Amino acid sequence: MKALHGIRLLDLTHMLSGPYAGMMLADLGAETIKIEPPGTGEGTRRLLADDPNNSWHGMGAYFLTLNRNKKSVTLNLKSAEGLALFYELVQTADIVLDNFSAGVTERLQISHDHLATINPRIITCTITGFGETGPDTQRPAFDMVAQAMGGGMSITGQSGSPPTRAGIPIGDLGGGLMGVVGILAALVARQQTGRGQHVDISMLDAQISLLNYMATMYFLSGEIPDKLGNGHFVHVPYNTFPCQDGYIIVAVITDNFWANLMALVNLPELDSEENRGQPGRWRNQEQINARLSELFQSNSQAYWIEKLRSARIPCAPVNNFAQALADPQILARQMVVDVPHSLGGRIRMPGNPIKLSETHEESYSPPPLLGQHTSELLRALGKTEGEMKAWREAGVI
Repeated sequence: MKALHGIRLLDLTHMLSGPYAGMMLADLGAETIKIEPPGTGEGTRRLLADDPNNSWHGMGAYFLTLNRNKKSVTLNLKSAEGLALFYELVQTADIVLDNFSAGVTERLQISHDHLATINPRIITCTITGFGETGPDTQRPAFDMVAQAMGGGMSITGQSGSPPTRAGIPIGDLGGGLMGVVGILAALVARQQTGRGQHVDISMLDAQISLLNYMATMYFLSGEIPDKLGNGHFVHVPYNTFPCQDGYIIVAVITDNFWANLMALVNLPELDSEENRGQPGRWRNQEQINARLSELFQSNSQAYWIEKLRSARIPCAPVNNFAQALADPQILARQMVVDVPHSLGGRIRMPGNPIKLSETHEESYSPPPLLGQHTSELLRALGKTEGEMKAWREAGVI
């Protein structure tokens, strides 16, 4: 049994931040019902769908990954009949998740205030770029907007280079993760109060939260940090170093690790009394990084990783996707999984990173075909075949 078994989630999301939050909750066992517009479905159904390298049976990589373990119901929320059917589903649900722009749920009459009159225990969550309060609620935002405004881009990249966004869409994914945290907190609170509540998630807020101690350093010192490349604000050596056939990282964060490194390498000019403490290494970081770069280029990535690991010095290869997704540790943790497709075959994708000791189950159902579960779920509400036929002809479902 999975941890969220018995929890029903109505997923109104699209693109990335909201669907990622829904995927995480579905992986944890929530019965996740994806509500999609009839005819077209959610927008990412077509994204990469015609790309032969990045699709399977007409589903692109976005939809394949973000919608595993979900069911699909087509419902026109802009019609009176569709809205009434949605309200009936809300009576059976625990959570309604969306990432519409601020104000859309009010216009559609599906905000928490509306839904709580139908089901006082309902938890709603809206993930937006800027949140539902403040002067910027109506500004459009996507991943790069959140990354740019959140400060992270200003410290990413090499000194003197233009600002660089994170390689993964951390603006969207950060918002989705905060949505999951907020929803789980609201579920726990409901056990105390018996009532649901609304969770308001801003992608920009998430980026500011992720600045963490670096923001506190700024408030303390008043100094605006510059890009440090792959270096660190405090620790030296803490950087990326080239080898003959790739890159490695070395992360010396204690004096003991420095002593181990000096015992491993033959660089007497670095093994000074001054460098045995962090302040001295920080003063001499250019010399330390330059000499280590020269040394590591003398042999292969695998050679240096073996040497550094044997000396218990924190290190790692800089993996590309093929290397990362084939790493024995990753495979042992079931972080690469095979997910079936309803039309045949299986697709490999990242697994569930949340490992629970008792309520953890590694199982994945296919991403749904458009409207695949509409009849099943409406029958459970007591609807007849005749009613469903009429609604289909009218474009309600």
